[in-house]
Amino acid sequence: MKGLEIYRRRIIPEECLLLKGDEIVTQNEDMIITKWKTIHPRNDFDHGCSCYFLNQGFKVSKFFKQDGSLLYWYCDIVDYEWNEERTKLVVTDLLADVILYPDGKLRVLDLDELAEAFERGLLSPEKMVVCMQRLNHLLEYIYKDRFDRLQSCLDGVPGGHKKSHFLPSPWYTIL
Repeated sequence: MKGLEIYRRRIIPEECLLLKGDEIVTQNEDMIITKWKTIHPRNDFDHGCSCYFLNQGFKVSKFFKQDGSLLYWYCDIVDYEWNEERTKLVVTDLLADVILYPDGKLRVLDLDELAEAFERGLLSPEKMVVCMQRLNHLLEYIYKDRFDRLQSCLDGVPGGHKKSHFLPSPWYTIL
């Protein structure tokens, strides 16, 4: 049986890329956890792990420096589209992103690209609303000091420093 293929679709710039180097660590009906190396060499980080929250519309990633230390947490607001056989998942980046640094600082990124995509008709009004709702939902986790519920899924994935402990599904609906 052929394994799951995950594609990253970007709106700006327009591209759809098979993430052939990503390794699926675990998956269930609520999430997919992967580990990966950067697609293109970078100086600031070179590997990481990601959790695709399939019912939440976001992806949370840990970005690591070459020495294995945490650079930051990177959160993408996304949309998921499966093929009929559920062997192919296209993850569309809805452009709004959040970075959380180890020192607690937070940055919301690419809202200018989100506005540009909307103005150019690359993003429908419905998708814009969905994106903003998902961004708000993610920020609520962070502002209400519940981001650890999302982080814990990536504990123990290679590159991390804690033992893995996966919480039962659907753990994240408890607010």
